[in-house]
Amino acid sequence: MTADDPIGRLEDDDYPAYTMGRAAEMLGTTPGFLRAIGEARLITPLRSEGGHRRYSRYQLRIAARARELVDQGTPIEAACRIIILEDQLEEAQRINAEYRRAAAEQRPAGGESPTGGSPSAGPPVTG
Repeated sequence: MTADDPIGRLEDDDYPAYTMGRAAEMLGTTPGFLRAIGEARLITPLRSEGGHRRYSRYQLRIAARARELVDQGTPIEAACRIIILEDQLEEAQRINAEYRRAAAEQRPAGGESPTGGSPSAGPPVTG
């Protein structure tokens, strides 16, 4: 995608295509709500050349999740923190899965542990 590719921009989840008014309308909320989640640093809209806030589809999905929580009675600051923590948890789980895959690929074939012997074998029994 290039800067001269308007069709590619329409498919880009990170392209700031929506004005604050349009974003609020799409979410069924107010511009004040979008400003509040911006102040809580849940999302940071890009600015147009004229200084107006512009939102991407990705940011609108995050804002929609915040609105769900607020509609359920969660204070806006808590809703933003919950979403941030959910995002961090998802990222940690993704990284953990990558480490597990890499560790599984490094294990020798045949079920032996890297130190030799059966992976379920305990210490030798003496007696």
